[in-house]
This record gives sequence, structure tokens and C-alpha cells, in this order.
Amino acid sequence: MKFALCLITGLVIGLVQGFYLPGVAPTDYDKEQQVPLLVNSLTPASNLKDGGGLSSVISYDYYFKSFNFCKPKDGPKKQSESLGSIVFGDRIFDSPFELYMLKNETCKKLCTANYNARDATFVQRRMWQDYMQNWLIDGLPAAREATDADTNQKFYSAGFPLGSADLSEGEFGLNNHYNIKVEYHTTRTGKYRVVGVIVDAVSSNNKPDDKGNVKCDSNERVILDTHKDDQEVTYTYSVSWVESPTPWATRWDKYLHVYDPKIHWFSLVNSVIIVMFLTAMVATILLRALRKDIARYNEIDLTEDVQEDSGWKLIHGDVFRSPKNRMLLSVLLGSGTQLFVMAGVTLLFALLGFLSPSNRGSLTTVMILLYTLFGFVGGFVSAKFYKTFGGESWKLNMLMTPLVVPGFIFTVFFALNFFLIFAKSSGAVPLGTMIALVAIWFAISAPLSAAGSFLGFKKAGFSFPVRTNQIPRQIPPQPTYLKPIPSMLIAGILPFGAIFVELYFILNSIWFHKLYYMFGFLFLCYGLMIVTSAAVTILMTYFMLTSENYHWQWRSFFLSGSASIYIFLHAVIYWAGKLSLGGFISNVLYLGYSLLISIVIFILTGTIGFLSSFFFVKKIYSSIKID
Repeated sequence: MKFALCLITGLVIGLVQGFYLPGVAPTDYDKEQQVPLLVNSLTPASNLKDGGGLSSVISYDYYFKSFNFCKPKDGPKKQSESLGSIVFGDRIFDSPFELYMLKNETCKKLCTANYNARDATFVQRRMWQDYMQNWLIDGLPAAREATDADTNQKFYSAGFPLGSADLSEGEFGLNNHYNIKVEYHTTRTGKYRVVGVIVDAVSSNNKPDDKGNVKCDSNERVILDTHKDDQEVTYTYSVSWVESPTPWATRWDKYLHVYDPKIHWFSLVNSVIIVMFLTAMVATILLRALRKDIARYNEIDLTEDVQEDSGWKLIHGDVFRSPKNRMLLSVLLGSGTQLFVMAGVTLLFALLGFLSPSNRGSLTTVMILLYTLFGFVGGFVSAKFYKTFGGESWKLNMLMTPLVVPGFIFTVFFALNFFLIFAKSSGAVPLGTMIALVAIWFAISAPLSAAGSFLGFKKAGFSFPVRTNQIPRQIPPQPTYLKPIPSMLIAGILPFGAIFVELYFILNSIWFHKLYYMFGFLFLCYGLMIVTSAAVTILMTYFMLTSENYHWQWRSFFLSGSASIYIFLHAVIYWAGKLSLGGFISNVLYLGYSLLISIVIFILTGTIGFLSSFFFVKKIYSSIKID
């Protein structure tokens, strides 16, 4: 018992490390106090040579053998990271760079590295794929100054290139000299804070003299020969400290640049118009039609001895019939509700500023933590609907709810992780982290889910306003637009249209390793997606009922969930048209993760569609008189 409590406590403490409250704990430095420079994984960036696409999705450790970067005297030491940071591929180490507050350095030698032909080929390939180096100084990413071509606004773009390419000569210059400019702000107490980091990396074939001194004045670039061994490259760096009026609280403003702000606002306005139009259309059609239907159904014709039913009233004895595969549907509804609540609470935290927009690791950590804790909600909803559907295998439902969807996601994630391990990528999640995730799930989420299931089975299921007939009615032939495939294609396009542009920015942030912080847009788009998914599913469900089709349960789930089809198709079209991923592994990883994201969205939106249709159907059948 004590061991279990210690394990859970340790895991929760590790998760909470992912939280970051901007502006709470700045680091103050004294003059000539050492400022640590940490190094992170090398990641691929937008490949301008291939039209701005991506050439790889594999990241590498900074101290990966073939790079031959300079190491600290006692060897690199791994820095502590949050769970989400590890899952996202961050691998942070210390470095041999020595930076001291307000102490300028000029052409300081770091080390001399030796490259053989194999290493030279590897490094040249990474330069062709536009790999970027990622450093951290006082939590700020080392950046390069950039200018927005549309607005001419200057900003800091995180990361700097591994090398430069001369396409006309077919030569690649390895950046071996780093001009580090650190911006600092002086506090009222006479302390100093880091508020900006710019690195200008250049290729300069500097050779040390007999005494080991180096002068960084060579105009010759360092060109690695892929046919030679024992090529020496001397790494050097210079440091300059520049005072800045930027206060510590707003130091991230220079990094958080919005590309194409007009497109963002257009997306938002477009989504709002779609939702308003759709909601108005649904409200108009349903209210007018339902009022007419309910008035007609409740009217008693005294001239007729037997009252004939028609339309959706005709199937009142079948509309609440238990669906096929009710166990699976209940489990999906529980997991979908769990995702729904987790996404909403996470976005609310991010919107209120409780999460650092610069650290994707903290955001992922909080998502994992909340999804784990909301296992209680998933278990309760799954049990409640399973009991409503008339299910009796409550122990099996209690077991499957925390295992089916998370188990499927983890299996796919684990399989894709093998490809990263084979590619020797830093993005491969270590075995220890995998075990920690499983431990978190079985130690925290599974018991919470079981408790929610137990409470759900203790309570009564949802009551229905009409009785179900023993013999099911025959369903007449359905119009083309209400058949499964056409109806799914019609229903899915509208929720996808509401989130399309914002989805582009999110995926761009994930694949291109850019900072995403526009949580206000995302929160609003999340709300629009909910309203759109609910509205279109209710409308299509009403059309199904009027066509005397009472198999609406699974159909409503698939109607709303079909937005994920368009999301995956969008990823495939982008992959085929814009990307030139080199190698089999990069292509498998891109398509695999895209498919995994689409499946998660399918479960989320499908749950929204089912719940809205369920309460809609209950409402309309409780409004009519049934003999």
C-alpha cells in the first residue's frame, strides 16, 4: 500500500512539473555570474529548396555521434524534463559554452572535431533537409532575426541553421562559429535578467595557430568532403551582451509572431458565419417542422375510429431500441466524453494563461494529467449508457472502458515509436517513459474509471418517453442522401470547414516545431466545432426519423465523426502535394501520426453528435401523445 501511494505521489509530482505560470519565477543574475546554455534536439524546418515543404520528421539528439559537436569536459548531463516534453521529443543537455553575465567574448575556441566520410555524408544530408539547432538560455530559445515578408515586421524565429547551402556550386557550409547576442534587462535592484537570445551562425574555416589560438577572420567556408576521413573542424563562438528596454514579463512577445493574421481572422469570421447559418437553418427547419408535426400528431380526429400514425411518430415503438454492439458504442461514448472534457479544460487553462505557450511539453503534460483524472467521467458515462441500452455485462464494461481506446492509441503510438528507435531519432520515447505512462494509466486512470463505472451502474439509466415494441418494424428504402456514405460526406464537411484553417496552424506547429500560442482562436474554434457537429447531426437525424429509419444511434456517431475523414484526407493531400519526405520511415511516421490524430478526433466529434441526437430524440418523443 505504501509503495502504491509513493508511486502515485511521484508520478503526480512529475506531471505537475509541466505547469508553468508565466511571470512567476524570473531568474536574476549578478555581473559575471554564469548563465547556462542548454542544447536541445536538432529538428527539420521548412525546406525552401522544395517550395517550403518538409523533408523529414525525424529529430536527432544534439550529441548524436555523427554531428561531432563539442561536449563538456565531464560529458553531457541530461536535464530534467516534464513528461510531455519527453513525449514531444525534447532532449535537453548541458553544453561546453561558457557565458557570463555582461562579459563579452571574441572568437573563443570551443573544440576541434574530426569528421570521417560517413559523418560528412550524414551532416550534409541534414543540411540539405534544413535542420535547425535549438539552444536554450534562461528558458528562452536561441533564435535568428527574421522579417515577415507581408507585414515587414521583425521578429525572432526560434532555432538557427546547422549549415548553409550554395545550390549553384552544390556545396554545403557547416556553421562552426556562433555569434551569440544576449539581450538583458536591468532590474530596480541592480540585478540582470535575460530577455532575448539571437545567434548568428556562420561557416568560417578558422585554423588554430601553434599556440592553439584562433582568429575568426577566414572568409573560406567549412566544406565537408564526403570522400575524405579525418577532416578537422574548429568550433568557436563570440558573446555580446546588449541592454534592452524589454521587461522580463513581455520577453516572449518577440518570439510569438503571427503569420498571416488576415487569414486567421478570415478563418474565424468564416467559421462564425458557417455556424450562424447552419444553426439558423436547423432552428428554422426543425422548429417549423416539429411544431407542425407535434400539432398534427397530438390532434385527435373524432371522425376516425383508428388514428393512423405517419412520419417519425410511426416508429415510436422502435426509435429507442437497443443498438447493435452496444458495448462498443458505450465504451466509445465514455472515451469520447473523457476527451471532450479534457480538451475543454485544457484549452480553458491555456486561454487563462496557466500554461506557457512556449513550452509544448507543459501543455502535453497537462493533457495527459487531465485525461488520466477524467477517467472517472469516462467510466460513468460508459456505464450509464450501457445500462440505458439494456446491457447486463457490467463487469466487462468496467474492464473495457479504460482499456479499449487508450490501449489502441498506446499500441499505435508504441508501434510508431519503433520506427523512431530504428532511425535513432531523439523523438523516440524512452522505455522508462513508456513504462511510466502505463503505470500512470493503471495506477490512477483505471481505478478512477472503475469507480465511475460502479457509480454509473448504481444509478438508473436514462428513461424513455415511449415503450419499445418487441417486433422491429421494417425500414423502407432510404433516399440517396440518407444512405451511410453520402450522409457521412455531407455531415462531415461542415465541422471540418469550421476548423480547417486553425487546424492548418496547429499541424504546422507540430510538424515544423513552431510555437503555437493562439489559444483564444483555438478555444473559439473548439466551441464552433461543437455547435456545428451537434447542429448538423441533429438535422440529419431528424431527416432519418422522418424517413422511418430508427437506426440513428450508430449513424449519429458516424455522421459527426466523419469530419475526421476530411482531416485525414487533408493530411494526405498535403503529404502528396507539398511534402518531399526523404525515406520510408518519415513517410510512415507522418501518415501514422496523422491517422492517429484523425481517429482521436473521430471519437471526440462522434460523441458530440450522438449526445446531441440522443437528447434531441428524447425531447421530441416526449412532446407527443402515444396511445
